[in-house]
This record gives sequence, C-alpha cells and structure tokens, in this order.
Amino acid sequence: MIANLVQLAAEEEQNPLLPPGPELLVGTIAFAIVFFFFWKKLLPNINKVLEERRTAIEGGIEEAEAMKVEAQSVLEQYKAQLAEARHEAARLRQEAQEQGAALIAEMRAEGQRQREEIIAAGHAQIEADRKVAASALRQDVGKLATDLAGKLVGESLQDHARQSRVIDRFLDELEEKAEAGR
Repeated sequence: MIANLVQLAAEEEQNPLLPPGPELLVGTIAFAIVFFFFWKKLLPNINKVLEERRTAIEGGIEEAEAMKVEAQSVLEQYKAQLAEARHEAARLRQEAQEQGAALIAEMRAEGQRQREEIIAAGHAQIEADRKVAASALRQDVGKLATDLAGKLVGESLQDHARQSRVIDRFLDELEEKAEAGR
C-alpha cells in the first residue's frame, strides 16, 4: 500500500502550492460571485447598520452633553437659591436678635418705670402715714399737755381756742429743740 502511494506521488510531480488550472478558474469565479454578493447585498446593509449605530451613539453623546449642561444649570440655580435662603435666614436671625434686644430694653425701661412708680407711691404713702401719725400724735400730745397743764396750773384749760394756742406753742418749742439737737 505504501508502495502504491509512493508510485502515485511520483507520477504527479506538481507543485503543491499551485492548484491545477481548472480548479483555479472555478475557485476564482466562485470567489468573484461571493465577493459580488457581499459587495452588493451584505456590505450596504452592514454599512447602514454601522451608520445607524454611529448616529445613535453621536446622538446619545450630544444628548448626554445637553443633559450635563442642563444639570449644571440646575445645580447653579440650586446653589444660588441655597445661598439666597442662607442670606435670608441670616437676615431673619439678625432681625430677631434686634427685636429681642429692643424688647428686652423696652421691658427693662418698663420695669424701671414701674419701680420708680412703686417707690414714688411708697414715699407718698409713707409721707401720708407720717402726716396722719403726726396729726394724731399732735392731738394726743396736745390733750395730754392740756391735761397736765390744767393740773399744774390748777385751772381748767378746756377752752378750745386757748387749748389750740397752748398746744401749737408747745409743739413748736419741741420741734425747735429737735431741730437744734440734730
């Protein structure tokens, strides 16, 4: 069997890299038909699909860039609104502090005024009480003085006009002595 193969190989001494002529012609025609089919039918469809993809990708990129610009704009607006809100909050806080300080000052002034009124009313009440007490004391001292003077003099001093003069003279002397002692 090996011998038969060797004999066949010796008879055909053709170059293994070059196919026989008819085979080469049939292969070239088949290749041209397939190439023509690909070039006319498949290649335009492939190019069409690739162009659609490229357009879709470019559109997506443009849309993404537009969305990015819009997002940046919205972000800037948000930052501006946030800064404005912070400024407004600081202004309101400042106004509240000023109003609080004014209210505290007003309340202090009102408290001071009420304190002064209470002190003045207290002084007036003390003065009125002192006058009432002095008047009552004057009457009591006058009565006691007339009784004592009547016993000393041995004569009744019940006359009201005389009694008033004696009492007034006696109290005036007491006041002069009190003022001189101070």
